[in-house]
Amino acid sequence: QQNQKRAPKMDASASHGAGDGQGPQSTADLTAFVQNLLSQMQSRFQQMSDSIITRIDEMGERIDDLEKSVGDLIQQADEGDEKAVEKS
Repeated sequence: QQNQKRAPKMDASASHGAGDGQGPQSTADLTAFVQNLLSQMQSRFQQMSDSIITRIDEMGERIDDLEKSVGDLIQQADEGDEKAVEKS
């Protein structure tokens, strides 16, 4: 269940250009493309990181609730044992 966005493909002419007089422009295009790609990757990584942290926090809360429930059950069981001992 991964929503992966694929990086836009560069036009073949943007990655070449050594013999067509557009070398510097192609380099600038490639640099902009790489910077944009890195920015998108960083943004996606931050979203995933935030999502993981949120899930960990939620899991911690659920564990706390579970511990409280188990503690309550132990207390109820202990009280039930004490009443059974008193009756005998």
